[in-house]
Amino acid sequence: MKLNRLFPIALLTLVAAVATIASSCNNTKSYAEYLTEERKATNEFLANQRVVKEIPADGNFETGEDAPFYRMTEYGDVYMQVLNPGTPENKAIDGQKVYFRFLRMNLIKWTKTGSATTVEGNSSDLGTPAYFHFNIFTLESSIQWGQGLQIPLKYLGLDCEVNLVIKSQYGPAAEISAVQPYLYMNVRYFKSQI
Repeated sequence: MKLNRLFPIALLTLVAAVATIASSCNNTKSYAEYLTEERKATNEFLANQRVVKEIPADGNFETGEDAPFYRMTEYGDVYMQVLNPGTPENKAIDGQKVYFRFLRMNLIKWTKTGSATTVEGNSSDLGTPAYFHFNIFTLESSIQWGQGLQIPLKYLGLDCEVNLVIKSQYGPAAEISAVQPYLYMNVRYFKSQI
């Protein structure tokens, strides 16, 4: 008799637990939803910028703080604004160790808050060097930063300065699954002295 009374309570508890689990599963985003959020945040930032969809055939980028953001990849995963093109003869060569300094801002957080309070980077921290080996993506030093930060050096001198919009697929390897686009500001490159 007691077992019959406990059964409805146990059944209701089980149903409530399953409903809770099912509803919590519905609160997680799919990968496609994360990509949509990334695209929207990137587009919102770029909507306030002048954007050029092609790389100049002659390699002569407009420069300065009013320069456009050039689409650097076919599907718009990287956009570059050239602040200073550097010295054209001072190009990076494959395998060369390149140091860089930067600040970056998460564009999804920026669209939600409307402010740049989430800026991070090593621009003023001289004790934290960041580097990669140019165009060698089998090395951890290059993989960890992603391909996006290296794209400017295919077109500009090592002493250039750029702003970059980089979507997750071209960003740091450890952050790809987070699907977060970043604005990298005042990225400056330096060749190794060794």
